Amino acid sequence: MEVAEIFCSIQGEGSLAGAPSVFVRLAGCPLRCRWCDTKYARSPLAGEKLSPDKILETVRQYNCPRLVVTGGEPFAQPQLAELLSALAPHFDHITIETAGIAFLPNLPVQLMSISPKLSNSAPADPAFKDLHEKGRLNFRALNALLTHYNCQLKFVVEAADDLDEILELLKSLPPVPKEKIFLMPQAVTPEEYVEKSRLAAGLCLRTGFCFSPRLQVLLWPGQRGK
Repeated sequence: MEVAEIFCSIQGEGSLAGAPSVFVRLAGCPLRCRWCDTKYARSPLAGEKLSPDKILETVRQYNCPRLVVTGGEPFAQPQLAELLSALAPHFDHITIETAGIAFLPNLPVQLMSISPKLSNSAPADPAFKDLHEKGRLNFRALNALLTHYNCQLKFVVEAADDLDEILELLKSLPPVPKEKIFLMPQAVTPEEYVEKSRLAAGLCLRTGFCFSPRLQVLLWPGQRGK
């Protein structure tokens, strides 16, 4: 299994924002989101080959009860189920962070944190734009994930009119409680984060959706292992 990095930090986004967690960042993602803040993990060869046992040995050193499996895109890894089976007995809570582009049943996780990609994520490079557009939304997978797991939805907001796209997307999904739908600011610097946070917060007040911070942008912009 290709692992880009393993580290301990606080969860930056969603319902568990602020919670100390161990992160296993898997390498490889078929999308090329324009504002991706982990471009170094995109390639399926962007890490070190580690067995599930070696990953378990590493994460247990942090003595933390919460695990986040992120990417890249975790569902791009064919050994994902095997990895989670090895790790699950050793953690009280496991979150998978995914774009929701694939589905696997019966994974031992407590939270599926899904960030469907809006059109604002389209890469500037035309060589990747068409491929990204075809792959960024998989409604069959999204519906299956929402039906079979405890989920939260996180949407990256860049402009006010992103809300129309979010509302239209939600019409194609099973009903999701508003307290499990998060809007978070698209930002790469703390200054941009503050500005876009006001926008996202205003949209939350209009809709009843929840605001999600992105603490990694605010506290450690551009730093790996955070």
